[in-house]
Amino acid sequence: MPSHTILAIDQGTTSSRAIVFDENEAILGVAKQEFRQIYPDNGWVEHDPEDIWQTTLSVCREAMAQMQAAGDYRVAAIGITNQRETVVVWDRETGKPVYNAIVWQDRRTTEFCQQLHDEGLESTITDKTGLLIDPYFSATKLNWVLTHVDGARRQAEAGKLAFGTIDSFLLWRLTGGKTHATDASNACRTMLFNLREQQWDQELLDRLGIPMAMMPEVRDCASDFGTTDPSLLGAEIPITGIAGDQQAAAMGQACVEPGMIKSTYGTGCFALLNTGNEPVFSRNRLLTTVAYRLKGKPCFSLEGSIFVAGSAVKWLRDSMGVISGSAETETLARGQTSNKNVYLVPAFTGLGAPHWDPRARGAIFGMTLDTGPAELARATLEAMAYQTYDLAVAMRDDGAQPPKALRVDGGMAANNWMLQFLADILSVTVERPRNLETTALGAAYLAGLQIGMFNSFEDIKQRWQCDQRYTPDLAAEQRERLLAGWQRAVERVRSS
Repeated sequence: MPSHTILAIDQGTTSSRAIVFDENEAILGVAKQEFRQIYPDNGWVEHDPEDIWQTTLSVCREAMAQMQAAGDYRVAAIGITNQRETVVVWDRETGKPVYNAIVWQDRRTTEFCQQLHDEGLESTITDKTGLLIDPYFSATKLNWVLTHVDGARRQAEAGKLAFGTIDSFLLWRLTGGKTHATDASNACRTMLFNLREQQWDQELLDRLGIPMAMMPEVRDCASDFGTTDPSLLGAEIPITGIAGDQQAAAMGQACVEPGMIKSTYGTGCFALLNTGNEPVFSRNRLLTTVAYRLKGKPCFSLEGSIFVAGSAVKWLRDSMGVISGSAETETLARGQTSNKNVYLVPAFTGLGAPHWDPRARGAIFGMTLDTGPAELARATLEAMAYQTYDLAVAMRDDGAQPPKALRVDGGMAANNWMLQFLADILSVTVERPRNLETTALGAAYLAGLQIGMFNSFEDIKQRWQCDQRYTPDLAAEQRERLLAGWQRAVERVRSS
């Protein structure tokens, strides 16, 4: 009999990836394809949904081919994890999108968000959804599509259009249009999902002008989402797990108990603190979100969302030509004995938590004639730690106890200098796991829980292994001086 595996689809902001895990989490196949980023206007970010679909299908086939070459294996289930908040609207009959995907980074709805805020809706939205009014979330992007795409609202009201975040769009395509669904961890990021009732909120849908008929069914993160059309991957494969990328990463880091926290350093930076079975509503502009929902029971988290982390390194490479590869930043930063008072505030798409200032823009402070690539590289890495510190302060002020350790993952977690600086600035131990593929692994865990490949959370906790720990080693006086410089820099880019 062939050995069973899990195919994890990790559909991200800049690339689509697929990884095949066996029951011991060994990787039997992995494939990745980048796709085009579209910038139609200042602050606008779009993706072609067909690019997302084709790259996803391609990497799945490639990873499965590697698996088959490795031995007698069969994919038992598929787990999906995805860039969150990104909006796709498609025709139910043809399956074709009516407009490009509007990406989570997009800021085109800033003025509409201000209008909602001026109308006094933020307290209602926060109380119902745990979120703040911001262009980041799906609701105002969806409103934009219905308002600006010719005929879209009329078709939506007639039940002819479907809305989904990327997971829902991929699920529709993978099942040949048979399943229009999402999971609670993605639904809760739309600004349309009632956390207490665990369903779409009719009042918010009405206020945003969004017909209920276009919304996907909300299911648990581990659930029966249907099977793939056999023409796509050669067989009918059950899809049994879905979670947004940050919630999947928390699952992959085994942050399944209250008080456990992880921070992912990818395109952005996202810290999730497990708060247990009751939602904790922040007094410091953090987000209350579903960490996961299993058997109808949600577990919640406080989340701090930073829009720019690894993408700042990409900016250094692609736009500024300061480095040729991300690994260079560690070498350059390590060669400096201080930051020379150079600070980068990477507010390229506004500031996220805890500031939530969509009009803020990036800036570099403290440059002199001897400022060069090394100083810019170090300032970019330092900014990731400073932004995480701001989130940690907000969590502390919301009543969270200091964590025993911060578990980190994402592409930038390979940077040892950055992780040591993070430990120094936070004054807490930072732990990097042996398996850095935590996002895909979390999706695999959810899919495996549904089919019985993984037994329980205790099973998942026992599987987590630490690769390296970073302990604080910075004088308090120096730490305070660095943080004061950061806080001055942030105030100077704020729009108000």
